Amino acid sequence: MALRVCGFDPGHRDTAVDGPVHVPDGSVMSDLIPDAFAPAGLGPVRLRNRIVKAATSEGRSPDGTVTDDLIEFHRRFAEGGVGMTTVAYCCVSEHGASAPGQIVMNRAALPGLRRLTDAVHDAGAAVSAQLGHAGVVAPKKLTGVTAVAPSRFVNPTSFAYCREIRRDEIAVVIDQFGQAAQIAVDAGFDAVELHFGHLYLPSSFLSPLINRRKDEYGGDIDNRSWLVREIARRVREVVGDRIAVIAKLDMDDGLPGSIWIDEALRTAQLLDADGALDALELTQGSSVYRPMYLFRGDVPVREFAAVMPPLLRPGVRLMGKSVMGSYPYEDLYMLSAARQFVPVMKNTKLILLGGITNREHIETGMREGFGFVAMGRALLREPDLVNSMIADSGVRSRCNHNNRCMVTVFGRTHCVLDPDQRYGAVAPMPATRSATSAQT
Repeated sequence: MALRVCGFDPGHRDTAVDGPVHVPDGSVMSDLIPDAFAPAGLGPVRLRNRIVKAATSEGRSPDGTVTDDLIEFHRRFAEGGVGMTTVAYCCVSEHGASAPGQIVMNRAALPGLRRLTDAVHDAGAAVSAQLGHAGVVAPKKLTGVTAVAPSRFVNPTSFAYCREIRRDEIAVVIDQFGQAAQIAVDAGFDAVELHFGHLYLPSSFLSPLINRRKDEYGGDIDNRSWLVREIARRVREVVGDRIAVIAKLDMDDGLPGSIWIDEALRTAQLLDADGALDALELTQGSSVYRPMYLFRGDVPVREFAAVMPPLLRPGVRLMGKSVMGSYPYEDLYMLSAARQFVPVMKNTKLILLGGITNREHIETGMREGFGFVAMGRALLREPDLVNSMIADSGVRSRCNHNNRCMVTVFGRTHCVLDPDQRYGAVAPMPATRSATSAQT
């Protein structure tokens, strides 16, 4: 728990000023810009710094349980200096899975999850569990049931039909998020991250393209925000001040007629007013269509085609770039949208994501008014990047945004430029070679 690992004072909820202060004329008191590499409060826990390892697909729990491989994956980020690492996509229900091998947050998962949190804590970092329900991207071949959505919907990538979720089922999903959060507490996590992004079930309720309901969950953005608000409030009710509660929220998803920043600001404002969240991590894109809107940069069409069934490969090569989308990479590519949220938040800290690869980027986030930053691909390339930046402020990430790591989600997620992760550690060379081996 954070009380033991992160130096939090029991019984004290961190209320110290540790971010930029907005004065009445709208300016920021620059002398209070926080040091990103110093300890910081996140709700009821205290992290050793303000850098979070963002949730990235892992592929290290093939049977849905914690493995030594998954523990080592997160231990590397902890030992590398992050304030907190995030265990990606823990399902609140077996029907909410988006891919094989995802951990379902139930009592059976507890022993493994406890081993994982203990290992991260022993390495000096905090650990968060990302909780989600895939909704429209939950494949029937995996879950055994038809995917659910706010309204009837056909996934434009898989062409899978999604039925409209009933009101009684909505109440069940809200309860499932609460139950999953309790598992996270029991397993020793320091935080939960509620996945309200990428057009998974909660996010799809925010989309006017997918949500065409006529009841209190449909209509204007205040109504479409009810589900995420109810989930956040239920989770806070369950966990109290024992752990931090974060939500990952889409600013826009890149689909015409769907989520855009104007309504996302209203959702953020409503969540902030409820006071159930300690932080919002701002994101973009969807898992439904054109996923490169989230990642930016090179589109690994050839690599995706190579892992598809033979009959699908020609189509992927021909149409892959169109389906995946193509968007140029630039540093801090979410900042222009994310800075719109800074003046809206009164109670909730913001986490900046997207194209953060060096110390200058992190300090830009602090100056702009963000409480924390989240890093993904750069840490896949160099798990010890934070320690490197602390030792040398001029260090630059070796990530070149080739995005071939996206394809590794079909196995074990890793940076393809890291030979130890791609091929395995090099075995010692024998002192002599036999005649047979010399001939092969």
